[in-house]
Amino acid sequence: MTTTIEITGHRQKESWAQKVLPPVEEVRPGLWSIPVPMPGNPLRYVLVYALVLPDGIALIDTGWTADESWQALVDGIRATGHDITDVRHVSITHLHPDHFGLVPRLLEHTDPVIAMHRNDARHLRYHNDDELARQLADMQAELDIMGAPVEVAETGFVGFARMPKGRTMDVELDDGDPLNLPGWNVRALWTPGHTAGHLCFIDEDAGVIFTGDHLLPRISPNISTNALQLANPLADYLVSLAQTEQLPDVEALPSHEYRFRGLADRVTGLLEHHEERLAEITAAVAAEPECTAWDVTRSVTWSRPFEQLSVDLSRMALRETHAHMVVLAQRGVLVSSDGVPNRWSPATASTTSTPTTIKESAR
Repeated sequence: MTTTIEITGHRQKESWAQKVLPPVEEVRPGLWSIPVPMPGNPLRYVLVYALVLPDGIALIDTGWTADESWQALVDGIRATGHDITDVRHVSITHLHPDHFGLVPRLLEHTDPVIAMHRNDARHLRYHNDDELARQLADMQAELDIMGAPVEVAETGFVGFARMPKGRTMDVELDDGDPLNLPGWNVRALWTPGHTAGHLCFIDEDAGVIFTGDHLLPRISPNISTNALQLANPLADYLVSLAQTEQLPDVEALPSHEYRFRGLADRVTGLLEHHEERLAEITAAVAAEPECTAWDVTRSVTWSRPFEQLSVDLSRMALRETHAHMVVLAQRGVLVSSDGVPNRWSPATASTTSTPTTIKESAR
């Protein structure tokens, strides 16, 4: 996969190469990039963005739920000339804990408007113990269907921050909705794939798009089937990419790594990557008919040998592989059997079994 993007976040790129935290930067007048560390995570940090308002600041994402992360957010906001109590609005790109994680702690200090897409917002309401247990059981059942061994267990909502009891999202955004931030012209773009409710935010007047995890300069985001997703997340992601390709060539402000230009080229690279992956998975199933998704996951290539992946990473790899297999079933290339685990084979004219997909829960 080749891409010809232009790196614009040069200090961020240097910091990434040196494996250190990049600086707080004012990337446009009144628009700040604040790196918030992710202790123990190979992504190292999430980039939170602060937009100056007449009466305070607005944030895009908040960062990982850890003391070190919280202090970095507080210090980063101070570097903009503001205090944590000045946060008036928080727009969340998606529900993952490195993006939403510090919202509950922020609510202990101030009471901002909180906005995100409804597909993700519904999973971050208050959950009681019984609801969490049912969710965990559903997600573990999915892994059983994929043929995961017992040691690849599901953690469900572990690590996910949730709204405090009695608190809900203030605004549930949809595609094209304005954020109504004074002095800015930011609107939401629904880009499902990485999560069911993933949002990018674009301000064409400022010449920027906040891409969240939808578009990163180097990494292909994880696209997985799971109970929090829509039925065919990779198909959704490919459509989202095609739509992103049509946007003006504004500067991309991603949640990880570094800023860049060249949206269309980056989209082309990602589309090529996924087609190559689909072809590799097709070949793996053809070489071993009646295989499980776990069998295929172990046989395709990863950034490091599969045996070196942690349990969490191997689970993510499995769900990502399965997402590609669901697309291949939709295209009529593969079919899967009923039963636990599902077994996959190349489709033939005489095949009568119905492809199995993981259904979206509580649509």
